[in-house]
Amino acid sequence: MKTIESYNELAAVEPGGVLTIGNFDGLHLGHQAIMARARRCAGQRSAALTVMTFEPHPIAVLRPDQAPPSVTPPAMKRHLLATLGATYFHVIPTDRRLLELCPEDFVRRFIVDVVRPSLVVEGHDFTFGAGRSGNLEVLAELGAMYGFEVAVVEPEQVKLPEDGLVRVSSTLIRRLVAEGEVARAAAVLGRPYRLAGPVIRGKGKGRQLGFPTVNMALPPQVIPAHGVYAGYAAIGDDLDAVCSVERGQPAVFSIGSASTLGRDQTLLIEAHFIGVEVPDAAGRHLAMDFIQRLRPQQKFPSEAELSAHITQDCQYAKAALTAAGG
Repeated sequence: MKTIESYNELAAVEPGGVLTIGNFDGLHLGHQAIMARARRCAGQRSAALTVMTFEPHPIAVLRPDQAPPSVTPPAMKRHLLATLGATYFHVIPTDRRLLELCPEDFVRRFIVDVVRPSLVVEGHDFTFGAGRSGNLEVLAELGAMYGFEVAVVEPEQVKLPEDGLVRVSSTLIRRLVAEGEVARAAAVLGRPYRLAGPVIRGKGKGRQLGFPTVNMALPPQVIPAHGVYAGYAAIGDDLDAVCSVERGQPAVFSIGSASTLGRDQTLLIEAHFIGVEVPDAAGRHLAMDFIQRLRPQQKFPSEAELSAHITQDCQYAKAALTAAGG
């Protein structure tokens, strides 16, 4: 996949290809269905597949205080789109001028004048233009005017315990992750939820207890509810490296404040690698794949009891990962 860095570079995209546009936060099962349809159509036409996405989220420009945290940071989105068959990938910088374009001006500027596709593939709820005034009907009308077809992909649904059949969406994933329902979020994503960010130096308390941890700086993503989780962790030299890793080592994660170890603790995001000696990871990056929540955070009366409970957490985590196919 070729990443297109500027608007002018879009002119290098071969005309007559397939285009899909969207925020694609999460690259969940619904987005994967759009990509599968677009990839199949591109193959039938022996054409390139171009993906356009937006950074930051439009709400972050229009109503910054209401902007949702991301499910997938840009580096992870780029990696996932490559695995899903994109030929070209272009990030459109979101600003007020872009968001104030009328639907026809948007189509002329970003579709007709540069990419010149023969087909645009979008999800059922696609909107564009000022005030989200453009919808699929408007897009089809403009396509007839400017010489491209429009294909619509219906929403994906998954069956979740207790919820039954639900429509896949980024909003649903954010809610599930924020509630600590990481196993259910994975069912909607089609893969485990991954946090990725730079490593920061901790205070070494975990090592003193016999359970050294790698600490992550607070990333601009949805943070799972405070608690202890089973998952997989990996360390890499940069964000691209940890966003593209297939799967890391078995690990136990802790999210919350270490109240047993004293007051005045800020939010800590920690990973303990099970049965693996981890070298100093300072200056590197960490990826955490969440498989199952083991328990909520709790305060223990002593460090000895905390240590005993972490030992139990590791045992439960290994069992959970084995049951999940790890």
